[in-house]
Amino acid sequence: MKSPIVDELIQSLRCLPGVGPKSAQRMALYLLERNRAGAARLSEAVETALQRVGHCEQCRVLTEERLCGLCSNPSRDQRLLCIVGSPADLMAIEQTGSYRGLYFVLSGHLSPIDGIGPQEIGIDALMSLLGRHPVEEIILANNPTIEGEATAYYIAGLLKDRPLLLSRIAHGVPVGGELEFVDGGTLSHAFNGRQQLR
Repeated sequence: MKSPIVDELIQSLRCLPGVGPKSAQRMALYLLERNRAGAARLSEAVETALQRVGHCEQCRVLTEERLCGLCSNPSRDQRLLCIVGSPADLMAIEQTGSYRGLYFVLSGHLSPIDGIGPQEIGIDALMSLLGRHPVEEIILANNPTIEGEATAYYIAGLLKDRPLLLSRIAHGVPVGGELEFVDGGTLSHAFNGRQQLR
């Protein structure tokens, strides 16, 4: 017996990244058959987030406040600005506990083939922020993809005449990795970004 409502729930779950038809079906049936309380909580959380969560006016990360907790924290180093491609990138860096500056979140990376230019990723907002905020160092933390590299290069070009330090996060061999299993592109980045020991 087919249920249009169940089918709609399955199709709705497929909007999530990495969720295909079988996974969506499994999730829908689990929520309806075994965890209706969890389904109600999920539905309420999504509805609340859609109504109340927007973007921080300064860094553009997702928040329900005008300024997020990072931008409004006086203990953060106001002289450092790390530019990332998404809120997920920001969260990954924050989980390391090794960075204490501020952030700026782009809306992805430049991709002219897909019609994604500087306006679509928020370059205007970045330049506006730099015009009113005293930043001494910018750290580019773009993904090591063709689009990420193009975005970093574009931003570096825009900032070349500004009196600030511009750096890029290192790319290379992962900690615990074995060289024989690392791809050539990663090894090339590792050699080009090597640091002098003495």
